[in-house]
Amino acid sequence: MARQPRLILPHQPHHLVQRGNDNITIFRDDEDYARFLGWLKESARFYHVAIHAYVLLPDHLQLLATPADEDGLALMMQKVGRLYVPWFNARHGRSGTLFGGRFRTAVIDPVQYFLACMRYIELHPVRVQQAGSAVDYPWSSYAHHAGVRADPLITDHAKYWDLGNTPFQREAAYIALAQQGLSMDELDTIDAAVLKGGALGSHAFKAALEKKTKRQILPAKRGRPFKIKPADA
Repeated sequence: MARQPRLILPHQPHHLVQRGNDNITIFRDDEDYARFLGWLKESARFYHVAIHAYVLLPDHLQLLATPADEDGLALMMQKVGRLYVPWFNARHGRSGTLFGGRFRTAVIDPVQYFLACMRYIELHPVRVQQAGSAVDYPWSSYAHHAGVRADPLITDHAKYWDLGNTPFQREAAYIALAQQGLSMDELDTIDAAVLKGGALGSHAFKAALEKKTKRQILPAKRGRPFKIKPADA
């Protein structure tokens, strides 16, 4: 059976996860990270994808991004892969596949989950003990949103701008949110959405997507339907 196409919608933010094949290391040193980010920046601009947040870790990467059309995310990742994989293999004396098949993605309800998903991504190095604090990790967009250094890869989303009227207010508000962290329920909900390749949002958001895309997004109702409607008690 053919795989169902990814649920990708223009002008909606998406949480994207790409892992190494069998969780192998895809970034070995600073040069690998820097080269990948450079090609990601070029590819995102070429295919009109706005990158709002990112993190690169040794065995995987995560992005929060808004494509201008249905094909932008896939084309961007294909272009980066065509540039990065042969360069990485030649540099490290290896051959073969580097990434583990198709990337996973979930459409994000920006009203309810954008800032939570942004924190999920940027705080991930702390959760997996790659850094003592988010600001100490150099290969994520946290430092940009915390006002430590500007990141030319990042296009700030309207939900980030809603945090304050000035850069200082936005940065302070985001730092405060990051310090709160995420609950286990929030972490589990974000994990499940990107794993299933569905949507992350409220019931109303998912119902609207289901109507728009003609695809099942809300959970199916349990039980077999009645062949004959039962008489009222």
